[in-house]
Amino acid sequence: MSLPQEPAASVHRHEHPHSHEHGDGHPHEHPHSHGHTHEHEHSHPETIPLEQNLLAKNDLLAARNRGWLEGRGIRAFNVMSSPGAGKTTLLVRTLTDLGDRLRAGVIEGDQETSLDADRIRAVGRPVVQINTGAGCHLDADMLRRGLDALDPETGSTVFIENVGNLVCPALFDLGEAAKVVVVSVTEGDDKPHKYPHMFMAADLVIVNKSDLLPYVDFDVDGFRRRTRQINPRTEFLVLSATTGDGLAGWYDWLGGTSSRSSTLTESLTDTLSP
Repeated sequence: MSLPQEPAASVHRHEHPHSHEHGDGHPHEHPHSHGHTHEHEHSHPETIPLEQNLLAKNDLLAARNRGWLEGRGIRAFNVMSSPGAGKTTLLVRTLTDLGDRLRAGVIEGDQETSLDADRIRAVGRPVVQINTGAGCHLDADMLRRGLDALDPETGSTVFIENVGNLVCPALFDLGEAAKVVVVSVTEGDDKPHKYPHMFMAADLVIVNKSDLLPYVDFDVDGFRRRTRQINPRTEFLVLSATTGDGLAGWYDWLGGTSSRSSTLTESLTDTLSP
């Protein structure tokens, strides 16, 4: 881990050179060790067991993260979307309005650069940048190292801005209190059926850039219906992080999620009261 000087820290991920393709078409980097080879008449693919082992290890680390966070009354939100959906704009607006009262910090995940972390830092909130290199998602080990660098205070909130991708981040539990999926109206309303695993995992789905609805072909009711067909339990909001329309619903949702972690000693709803 390499950490620059405060106020921002960064964690760099060094990928191993060996990769293989998953069914979703996205490469994941995994270490492999082959001491010898055997000749077989028929091949025996190793991809599925290796993926299962990787996810099992990640789930164990995620459970440890979850226990660590809950033990300190820290709520962590895993914010996911495709690139350009407006995750960072939503977080900047949220931190501007509520950052001090939430005592919020951010862990930023990107393949390269610290551009989004710079935007968070400009709001005056603590931020850690994680660069994944060729990796297309954050995992529980990266979050653990990010939390070590961020060092969030007891009873605070951590927003985790995952790498822009509607496939890989859905598969990796980080230990968060809730998963938030942001979709822009400029992306089209067919995403729930095209990327079902992401929407099955979502606790909240946000349709962002609602101010552009008069200018694009996006059926909000159809999108909501397709989302609920995949995940009946998910909650649903329509807003514009740019104009502020609908943000009250997002802030209310943040205020109501304190009950998700049984060990919390203070309700965020009380924290946000005037």
